[in-house]
Amino acid sequence: MMENNKTALLVMDMQMGIVPRYTQQADAIIKNLASAIKAAREKEVTVIFVRVGFQKGFPEISAANKLFSTLRNRLNDTTLDTYMQLYPDLGMMEDDIIVNKKRVSAFSGSDLEIILRAQNISHLVLTGIATSGVVLSTLREAFDKDYQLTVLSDGCADLDEEVHGVLINKIFPKQAEVMTIDDWMKKFVEK
Repeated sequence: MMENNKTALLVMDMQMGIVPRYTQQADAIIKNLASAIKAAREKEVTVIFVRVGFQKGFPEISAANKLFSTLRNRLNDTTLDTYMQLYPDLGMMEDDIIVNKKRVSAFSGSDLEIILRAQNISHLVLTGIATSGVVLSTLREAFDKDYQLTVLSDGCADLDEEVHGVLINKIFPKQAEVMTIDDWMKKFVEK
């Protein structure tokens, strides 16, 4: 059974530079996540927003990194702020925890693990875009770090629906409990 004060809802990569690429899923996932965030707050579950974030000039990005060097070439210091901005319809609050990561996993190049340890968090509830990116990478690393894991299936999206389905239905259940946001709220949050 999940203890709310030892649980964190991770809302990952839900930022202005990423969400608009998911045009068909964007409205639904934003609405779903906003309700999960609201319910988590009501039950004192820690909410942590994780985003891709770099310093001006992108000193953290190597030309050898295929994914992020492409991003660096597409952005500049002016467009970086817009890219990093979290999607406004999620219902963020001024004192929310925001973690900047430097690579795909929420742990990579961030202070997430220090925050989790300081808050005595042992259970992570994973959401975000993309299922095959940040959710998969974070799940694998968190599993290796012995966190208890839940993935909210309708709180994730991927440009490739088949990949999303394989991960949600076949891969993630080996390392996490997978459920919908409604089921999670009924089982854990609406106690």
